[in-house]
Amino acid sequence: MLIFRWAVLLLLLAAGVSFAFFAATGQQRYKRFGLVIVKWTVIAASMFFLVLILERLL
Repeated sequence: MLIFRWAVLLLLLAAGVSFAFFAATGQQRYKRFGLVIVKWTVIAASMFFLVLILERLL
């Protein structure tokens, strides 16, 4: 559980750094990379919490 929290935190931090690079340089690739990181982080977190909820129900 602790590893998952750190992984999510580091991924969101990486997305934030990517958005900061986009703000500083204006290059679209940093924005796209940040959005991809956020998208997959949200998907992975949703699946993780879905597994926890299903575990509680069963």
